[in-house]
Amino acid sequence: MIYSFLGFLTLFTLIGLSSAWSSRGTKRDYYLASGDVHPWLVGLSAVATNNSGYMFIGVIGYTYTTGLASIWLMIGWIFGDFLASTFAHRRLRKATESTDEVSYAGVLSHWNGQSFTTLQRLIGVISLIFLLTYAAAQLVAGGKALHVLLEWPQWSGAVVGALMVAFYCIAGGIRASIWTDAAQSIVMIFAMGALVVVATMQLGGLTGAIDQMNTIDGFMDWLPKDLVVSGLAGGALFIVSWIFAGLSVIGQPHIMIRFMSLNSNKNMVQAKLWYYLYFTLFYSLATCVGLLARIYLSDTGSFDAELALPTMAQQLLPPAMVGLILAGIFAATMSTADSLALSCSAALTHDILPHNIEKPWMLKVATIVIVGTALLFALSNNQSVFSMVIMAWSGLASAFVPLLITLCFGANPSQKACVIAMLAGFTTALMWRYLGLQNMAYEGLPGIICGCLILYGFHLYHEKTG
Repeated sequence: MIYSFLGFLTLFTLIGLSSAWSSRGTKRDYYLASGDVHPWLVGLSAVATNNSGYMFIGVIGYTYTTGLASIWLMIGWIFGDFLASTFAHRRLRKATESTDEVSYAGVLSHWNGQSFTTLQRLIGVISLIFLLTYAAAQLVAGGKALHVLLEWPQWSGAVVGALMVAFYCIAGGIRASIWTDAAQSIVMIFAMGALVVVATMQLGGLTGAIDQMNTIDGFMDWLPKDLVVSGLAGGALFIVSWIFAGLSVIGQPHIMIRFMSLNSNKNMVQAKLWYYLYFTLFYSLATCVGLLARIYLSDTGSFDAELALPTMAQQLLPPAMVGLILAGIFAATMSTADSLALSCSAALTHDILPHNIEKPWMLKVATIVIVGTALLFALSNNQSVFSMVIMAWSGLASAFVPLLITLCFGANPSQKACVIAMLAGFTTALMWRYLGLQNMAYEGLPGIICGCLILYGFHLYHEKTG
């Protein structure tokens, strides 16, 4: 097991390091791979970044606990993601080219030819805070996997992941991240697929697996039991809120930077085709693993649900395949952690601090500092991976999605309007979580709506006083 795991880690590291041969030594290359990435690489990299430790650890744990009702997370998330892509991806890529900016914050703050410095710094600060939380969640996920499969202390997995991410990111920047993402995505899909096939066959096939799931009280219900609002209304709110979670993808700088790096806007359809085919397949497999795990690991009282995947793999697979599963989990955490580290580095050196410090060595130092900070967050964490990721995801979405939607549909809001909408949006999301309302609806839903309403109100006021 340990040899196959180490073999895959070595492969990922070598791929990341090899990207240094294609590096052009500029900040645009470090942050955006010079905007010449092929569509298949964009698609696989974006989906590997999206399908992080959250998918291997968080979603499988949630499905293990909730049952069939978790399928609405997948349906809502992918539908909302696709809905957002119909108007955002191509326009964002075009704005990246016209503004000649290298960061997500830079493009949003220069979208209509203006230079909103305050807005850019605010986007950078918010990105830095939430992306660091997100990166810490990935390192926590890796630590959990190593703890179960290799019996290492949980902190050790976080340290190993952080060192590897820092190592190849400083070698090739985002190009290293994209290249390793593509390789990691292949390992991820094989790891998850292999476990689903073996687990299903040992239960007598699909029919046998479903029959055993039906024996678990409430496990095959179509809606969760813990809905705050009962009945169809509560179910509809639950589903709609996860559509908003999918829509939130356009507020995630570490994912959208992939589409910004595409070599041509003409290839956007190809990139999206790779992205959505792989995304649907992988999310389906993750949901299946979560459902099957409940049969094999029935002790829900003392068992950490977020350890379902590595624990089940250890029970069902030979050592070499367990190593593949572990490599898949680590691949998922690293494919997101490296993206988050680079996005944080861009937020710090390009968006928050003066641009004249953007020397090549400074960019790499910033990346090391960011990875180190994320590691400290991970080592001091006591939340679940699922909770950490949703909090970061919703915070970023509530701040940035309303602004990006407004810009994509041709509006030209003032800097004041943008700042107020962003602050109100993510404050609403945080308050929603603080009040414990996330069981009623994903906190990004009220946050995004709040930001959109404020920007629309400013638009109406401008038209009236115009």
